[in-house]
Amino acid sequence: MTLLRGLNRSTPATAVGVRHPATTVGLVFASLMLLLLTCAAFFPHMLTTGDPTATNAMNVLAHPSAEHWFGTDQSGRDVYTRVIYGTATSLQVGLQAVGIALLAGVLVGTLAGMAPTWLDAIIVRFIEIIMAFPEFLIALLVVAIIGKGPTAVALGVTISIIPAYVRLARITARRLKISGPYEASRLLGVHPARATIRHIMPNVSATLVGLAVVGFGSAIVSAAGLSFLGLGVQPPTPEWGLMMSEGKNQLAGGWWISVFPGLALACTVIAVTVLARPLQRFLEDG
Repeated sequence: MTLLRGLNRSTPATAVGVRHPATTVGLVFASLMLLLLTCAAFFPHMLTTGDPTATNAMNVLAHPSAEHWFGTDQSGRDVYTRVIYGTATSLQVGLQAVGIALLAGVLVGTLAGMAPTWLDAIIVRFIEIIMAFPEFLIALLVVAIIGKGPTAVALGVTISIIPAYVRLARITARRLKISGPYEASRLLGVHPARATIRHIMPNVSATLVGLAVVGFGSAIVSAAGLSFLGLGVQPPTPEWGLMMSEGKNQLAGGWWISVFPGLALACTVIAVTVLARPLQRFLEDG
């Protein structure tokens, strides 16, 4: 009995399934942040009644105030309104990139994991070559070849992150290939393709969903970086990376032009990361 009391006193709270209060608070704030982002992306008129492209030469570089919460830029445009309307543009690229990478990862990664040794070796070598370069450099190269625009940015970010998805999918597929359900199906005469679709691909997809949620924040940052360099959407379309670029020369007298879009980007990445970790653990345990 004394030993049990000692174990109960020395056992961390997380070991018995008790969530730390700070963790709960973080999850609540992250959920509220994502709810706000969703509202801004799909229903921006609920958060602001202004026009993100409307200029006012009489109200240039106005400081944050009750009338203009985030101030105005060098063209007199309301920064708060532009941040709200820029949410959809910024998140769209990340969603497109992660969605396509997830689909390609499941298909190509499962193919590599279930393929003959020679084909698996070719795919692995190709993936290793691509992963030897930084993701942002690959995205930058793709955009430089294709040209400017949101479509080129989305494609560049997609190509840069696909190798990581393929690699994880291949590892998962090879592990599941020797698992009981798949081998049992093969012994019962089920076609390899049908057994793969039924027993391999669902588990591979679940594994990659966790990676996709974690990678969503990185995809947004990469897209914003490309827009900051002037390779994404073009003015006057509101987009966080472009807004930070437009305000980089006004930091002395108009710091709010770049700071508030940067805070929106940072808060988005933090919120996604906070919610992604428990989701990833849930998917791995399930």
